[in-house]
Amino acid sequence: MRYFLDTEFNGFGGELISIALAPEYGDQEYYAVLPLPEKIEPWVDRHVIPYLHTVPDTMDNRIDAETAAHEIAAFLAGDSEPVIVADWPEDIALFCRLLMTGPGHIVDVGPLTFRFHRSPGFSTAGNSRVPHNALHDARALRDFVLNEISAD
Repeated sequence: MRYFLDTEFNGFGGELISIALAPEYGDQEYYAVLPLPEKIEPWVDRHVIPYLHTVPDTMDNRIDAETAAHEIAAFLAGDSEPVIVADWPEDIALFCRLLMTGPGHIVDVGPLTFRFHRSPGFSTAGNSRVPHNALHDARALRDFVLNEISAD
């Protein structure tokens, strides 16, 4: 199955703030908010931070990166061939970085396939119910890609 990935991070090359996976089928989604960096980039402070709470129970339940990594491994464990789809290279990089829990250590995940889906003309800001919220943006990407395929 395909899982549509989106992340929010603290500016170009910045720390991961939130991560989401929206599956191609079903309603079991993954969303996590990590502890905020000490210094938040001004754009992120205006456009990302106010929307973290649009997914219930996440503002007061931030989890550390290692816990998020183990949760993602558990989330994907039932799928023998998950395909992670993203429309931005940094989303894939942050996802992979999250899976590494220390030098030479990675959470217990099976094989993963990544698909970078370049989508000219699509922006999560213009298509998401709540722009710059990772879960809403992952859903928007999923809807866009699935509609694009059905239109072919």
